[in-house]
Amino acid sequence: MSESKVRIYRGEDLSSSGVEIKRRNSLKPKKKGNIFLRILAVIGVTLAALLIGVYLIVGLIVKGPSPSAKQLLVTTVLESGALKFVAGMYLSPAEVQEIVNQNSMAPMDDDVDPSLIKIDYNAINSGGDSSSDSSSVGKKEDPIQVIDVSGRTFAATLMIIKDPSRISLETVYQNGSWPEVGKPLDKLVTDAGAVAGINGGIYNQDGTLKGGHPLGIVVSHGQIQMNNPQYPGGLYLIGFDENNILIIKSIANMSSADFKTYVETAKIRDACVFQEANDDKNNHFVQLVINGEAREMNGMGSGLNPRTAIGQRADGAVLLLVTDGRGADSHLGASASDLINIMMEYGAVNAANLDGGSSSCMYYDGKYLKTSVTFKVSHASWYLPLAFVVK
Repeated sequence: MSESKVRIYRGEDLSSSGVEIKRRNSLKPKKKGNIFLRILAVIGVTLAALLIGVYLIVGLIVKGPSPSAKQLLVTTVLESGALKFVAGMYLSPAEVQEIVNQNSMAPMDDDVDPSLIKIDYNAINSGGDSSSDSSSVGKKEDPIQVIDVSGRTFAATLMIIKDPSRISLETVYQNGSWPEVGKPLDKLVTDAGAVAGINGGIYNQDGTLKGGHPLGIVVSHGQIQMNNPQYPGGLYLIGFDENNILIIKSIANMSSADFKTYVETAKIRDACVFQEANDDKNNHFVQLVINGEAREMNGMGSGLNPRTAIGQRADGAVLLLVTDGRGADSHLGASASDLINIMMEYGAVNAANLDGGSSSCMYYDGKYLKTSVTFKVSHASWYLPLAFVVK
């Protein structure tokens, strides 16, 4: 056969030109689309493996031999905004409810007694300390004190505001309506001409994190900006009256008309709400200390989470407390018992739990002292519809 003819062997072109063509084809870059699909496949397999791993690990905790670990996990996720479904993935509603019942908090039926709070504005204005601790009477006290508090599973910042009249509830409410998007805490503080603030009050968390719509009731500077005391149920008013007394009161059975009358007669100037709920869908609590009595609890009482709480001493000074958790600095978070212990240690006569979780944050003197635990806003805060601020 002539060498000029193309040589064929088993369907392949064996001529020198054919080999060269094949070599050049092998050196052509692969299509970008194929590479992209392979990357997506690797990512998908990795994520699937991670999800399966997490599912199995959580399952080991829930179904494992440790009742305390199971109870801690269930009570913790029921307090969260986005992870409530986790308990239902492994346990029936009846099993979840049994755990909640075993780790509940005893009811507190008494309302706040304003006569237990004695505010000495002469001492406040002179810089003295009029707290009930006789060893500190007459000592000069900073108008705002910031104290670091630590526990086994959390780190916290406590702010003590000597003058309760400096605290108000600032909101994004404007022109008779609530905007779709709220503001980060630092913006709420600075827009109000304040120096400090904490998050407070439940709001609509629909997954968008826009944070413009609170739930329940809102009173700011004596104006009722939202009046729906029966939704989402189990609501407690937390705020101040015109005498600067911290009020913690159940409003769950009030109608809108009842609430309007209450605000007028009790002279409520600033208030929001948090929810008391103990069922297979929620594990929330409000009252911590009422009239000097600490709340009692069954079992663990609550899970471990970031927390925001507010209290008031006998001399009127206000305690603002924010803790970390959910992995921040390797901390799981604070329990209800932790909050009660801190409030009692620092002299609270009345104290309440406010909205916590990823919303928990504290801002003071141009910087965040505690921030959200989510990656998206780990150095700031979620968008909020309202906040307690210090002027």
